[in-house]
Amino acid sequence: MFDTLSDRLGSIFDKLRGQASLSEDDVSAAMREVRVALLEADVALPVARDFIKRVKDKAVGQEVLRSVTPGQMVIKIVSDELVETLGGSSEADIRAQALNLNAVPPIPILMVGLQGSGKTTTTAKIGLKLQKKEKKRVLMASLDTRRPAAQEQLRILGEQNEIKTLPIIEGQNPVDIAKRAMEAARLQGFDVVLLDTAGRLSIDGALMQEVADIEAATKPVETLLVVDALTGQDAVNVAENFKQRVKLTGVVMTRIDGDGRGGAALSMRAVTGCPIKLMGVGEKADALEDFHAERVANRILGMGDVVSLVEKASEVVDQKEAEKAAKKMLKGQFDLNDLADQLQQMRKIGGMSGMLSMLPGMGKMKKQLDGVDLDDKV
Repeated sequence: MFDTLSDRLGSIFDKLRGQASLSEDDVSAAMREVRVALLEADVALPVARDFIKRVKDKAVGQEVLRSVTPGQMVIKIVSDELVETLGGSSEADIRAQALNLNAVPPIPILMVGLQGSGKTTTTAKIGLKLQKKEKKRVLMASLDTRRPAAQEQLRILGEQNEIKTLPIIEGQNPVDIAKRAMEAARLQGFDVVLLDTAGRLSIDGALMQEVADIEAATKPVETLLVVDALTGQDAVNVAENFKQRVKLTGVVMTRIDGDGRGGAALSMRAVTGCPIKLMGVGEKADALEDFHAERVANRILGMGDVVSLVEKASEVVDQKEAEKAAKKMLKGQFDLNDLADQLQQMRKIGGMSGMLSMLPGMGKMKKQLDGVDLDDKV
């Protein structure tokens, strides 16, 4: 995730760390390189320009602590500003980055976006996440009456992941389906209703009117825009256009694991004002992560993300089985079957490369391992 940007910034910071003192010219030269790195990562020009200005204003004349070098101080300022650009780390920012589930059930969550962004798949991923982690009863309903088999697709995803879906009635319009979903959720005691709206190849008046009508009928607590991170600045433009017509509360970025540049994620909050709430990091149903600005910034800067690694491990690893394996190892009874179990658990966490990417300072080792396909060989 964001490997290209991470590598560029890493090489710039290596130069800064190696200098005992920094002049204003040194800082300016480093910031020029950072600016180029941001633009190459497809970050919006106004965002990159504002980012560099904020860093320079703070870095020049900054009183350096005795315990750190000037280079480390500049890196700290860049890190802080990167967190702020991605979404911030204050209590209010962290609340804004989380799904709002503090409402009277059933809580309607409206999913909007263009065709091909992964909206229907993401709806199922959110449903699974809410059921497994938040222990909520979830009902999913497809309001897409235009795309062939769209409603059937959501029904199949629901079956595969044991999430309830609204029965399909042919000929109903999207607003009526949404009303029926809310009524069914009230009568059957569901906590959350996920409403998957129709997508379009481009933003048009008919799409926006349909979403506005559904919004008026259901009064959603969350309206989430699903965008494809690989489309770069187009994703930000789509978010801007939707925000002008719909009351967006957040953004879900799909295929972020394949986005080596990261321009869309870095520009999204600054350009649109909408927080990124979730990110799709793979094809599997559970490959959906909460978006934490501070953790993502740490990953970009090669500082790792140990908290997310621990969270993933706690979901995958069975505590009793882990203790059992540890006892067998101490007694010298650890065999190949136990090793296979451990390797299987490691693959579920993200494999060797996935784990290394979350450990501080392991970026270079990860790159070396990527070349030998260690995960496949394991």
